[in-house]
Amino acid sequence: MVITYYGHEFFKLQFGDTVIAVNPISKQSALKQTRFGADIVLVGAENDKDKNGVEMVTHGDKKPFVISGPGEYEVGGIFVKGTGLKGEGNEKQPYMTAYWLLLEGIRLCFLSGLASKQISKEMREMIGEVDVLFVPIGGGDVLNASDGHEVAVSLEPKIIIPMHFGGIDEKDQVLRQFLKEGGAEDIKPVDKLTLKKKDVLEASSSIVVLSA
Repeated sequence: MVITYYGHEFFKLQFGDTVIAVNPISKQSALKQTRFGADIVLVGAENDKDKNGVEMVTHGDKKPFVISGPGEYEVGGIFVKGTGLKGEGNEKQPYMTAYWLLLEGIRLCFLSGLASKQISKEMREMIGEVDVLFVPIGGGDVLNASDGHEVAVSLEPKIIIPMHFGGIDEKDQVLRQFLKEGGAEDIKPVDKLTLKKKDVLEASSSIVVLSA
């Protein structure tokens, strides 16, 4: 599996010929946009232009199966669970969906738009065991760096990937604070993350920073 980050909460997961887009940035957003074809797209908030860009991952022969809310789904042998974060997000985007999915034996969880470090019982049950956790750290409408790290550690993932922050340069205090919380100040960002099940088994709350 290859994981690529496009900023904010937008990721591409690719394994073989299958592509999954998570929280694609729409063409109406002021954020940087990226276009590619996807087979499945997970939308964290239908009314958020920073997370609902289905049109940006509909390209060529690729017309994705869209998952945009809570529930359990199986698409082409890929299992996805979504749980709502109603009341935990900001006032403009009061309803969002966090997703858990199983790919190639690896359990991934995207805490899309999470603003409160008080994780509900329903959400913890949905997450269960997780290998790779994607956690927002930017503050404001989502968790800040300190709370993001606290939530991530409490869920005991093998790998932690921060998202929803300004950038990776030395001036980005948010990312620096997050890495400091994890005792990982010396970590260097990577362009892509290639994962196999054995890599996950050998990890233990390892932080990986992806360049956007």
